[in-house]
Amino acid sequence: MPDRASRPRYAVRLNAFRGRGGGLAGMVAAAAAVAGIDAADLNYPDHLEGILPAAAGRLLADHGLALNGLAMRYATAPGFALGALAHPDRARRRAAVDLTRRGIDAGRAAGTRLMTLWPGPDGVDYPFQGDHARMWDDLVAALAEIAAHDPESCVALEYKPADPRAFALLPDAATTLLAIAATGAGNLGVTLDFAHSRMAGELPARAAALVARHARLLGVHLNDGYGRRDDGLIAGSVSPVETVELLVTLARIGYAGVLYFDTFPDQVGLDPAAEAGASLALVEGLRRVAAGLAEDAALARAMAAQDAAATSRIVAAALFGARP
Repeated sequence: MPDRASRPRYAVRLNAFRGRGGGLAGMVAAAAAVAGIDAADLNYPDHLEGILPAAAGRLLADHGLALNGLAMRYATAPGFALGALAHPDRARRRAAVDLTRRGIDAGRAAGTRLMTLWPGPDGVDYPFQGDHARMWDDLVAALAEIAAHDPESCVALEYKPADPRAFALLPDAATTLLAIAATGAGNLGVTLDFAHSRMAGELPARAAALVARHARLLGVHLNDGYGRRDDGLIAGSVSPVETVELLVTLARIGYAGVLYFDTFPDQVGLDPAAEAGASLALVEGLRRVAAGLAEDAALARAMAAQDAAATSRIVAAALFGARP
């Protein structure tokens, strides 16, 4: 395993380790036992039920894990089936905003200034189900209030085109950047999830470059999939070339945050420790390839000319040892 100073911090999805028992403490212990995993996110309010935020932060530290951030989970809270930040009922929207504000406060108490929002319940399932303009205004107003609650904390918006709603209000990078611009808040940014980006029909590398140009890339979730749904597969297992392109882009834009393995071994019967180890091994290998490609002058020239034949040969040589 490369020295920590020479690589980013890696985090895993703690809920993948729920089957190990022992509640939050058991999940943290199991994740920390995976060689090379040195950070974690906590879901709010789920993971902090019955435990003080400061104690949760100490629990991670005691196992050698840095607390990367908190992640809001509206879907597991009652009353948000029709939405959270854009719920048709003003009282429900108020409850969602207040819950998020408490989550930001809990994050500060636990030792982090990063909150990730995935507004999964906000969207529609049918034509004419919602007033699109009003829903947008409600979402932007809620985000502006959340961002203003603690200007020293960063709020990352994790977009996804669907699931659980058929059509999400924040389906892609461009729409998410529009929402951030509409708030005028400097502490709002984006979390890019590889599988979500593929679901949205994006090239993850292009999405990352777009975010870096117009806002702040506050988080990166690595996984893999086929683009039809949120498969949550081992990072780099299906799309190694697209993953390398994303890693090259991250190097070029200077992303220095955590790489979070948002994968679902628990849903397909894989051992979560082995699965996390596989993701880390693949990504470390791909990251070394990306480091070379990011400085490759021939690749830069071929990309500038949009010479796909040349870029394919150069990338293949870096990845597979094929002759350029």
